[in-house]
Amino acid sequence: MEYHVLIPTDFSDNAWNATVYAMNLLAEEACTFYFLNAMNAKISAMSNMSKKFNEAMSESAIKELRDLKAMAEAAHPKEKHRFEIIFSSESLNDAIATSIKKYKLNLVVMGTKGATGAKEVFFGSNTVGLISKLSLCPLIIVPEDCQFKIPKQIAFPTNFIRPYRAEDLQPLFTMSQQFGTRIRVVHIQEKSRLSAEQRNHYTLLKELLETYEHSFHWMPIYASKTHEIFDFIEELEIDMLVMINYKHSLLERFTREPVIKKIGYHPAVPFMVIPD
Repeated sequence: MEYHVLIPTDFSDNAWNATVYAMNLLAEEACTFYFLNAMNAKISAMSNMSKKFNEAMSESAIKELRDLKAMAEAAHPKEKHRFEIIFSSESLNDAIATSIKKYKLNLVVMGTKGATGAKEVFFGSNTVGLISKLSLCPLIIVPEDCQFKIPKQIAFPTNFIRPYRAEDLQPLFTMSQQFGTRIRVVHIQEKSRLSAEQRNHYTLLKELLETYEHSFHWMPIYASKTHEIFDFIEELEIDMLVMINYKHSLLERFTREPVIKKIGYHPAVPFMVIPD
């Protein structure tokens, strides 16, 4: 399988750190990495002076993209890895959606801060869009200053509200095969027992994971699911958090928690969002 990976960048250290993580995660895979810088310029409404300023900004961004490509090639000289650049005058969300379709991308990797960071995407002005537009492509959010570690332990929180399909879990299966990853399924118990429907979904998930290293963990509910998940990550030395995005999913409820809206999302480990 050849990977086509999009890395949105504002040329910050945080964006570069996400780049390094992606290159290490896929070190042995054939990959084309696409660096995207989006400026969101509405040229038709601009004055001549604004247009000239916009052109200068565009030229500067394209130069920085070329410099970034050269830096990535020098820092990570792998025969299997190629690098391309994309400059867009669309909004970040629209530019990502356009790139996914145009380049048949199968992964997006981004940092947590800055103009292209996940905090802005999930909790700022971009909140409305990106997750819904990543309908065909997983997203990995890389924390600031995160040092690459092979993901040997993955936390996979679920509420068993809906059945999983094998294709939903393919990114988990792939990592398990590549790295010998153990998948730790986490259920936060909101009630004393599962409903009949939840039990069916639990049984199905157990069958899907049968040939992979895995375990199930049942945790009593705290006031905040966010804190509970973070505690689990710390206690079991989890290397990556993975959630599937669908209506009424744990992820949807997770991002709406008051503590998250108040302080923003500061993950302790890389966070993968798999689209429904």
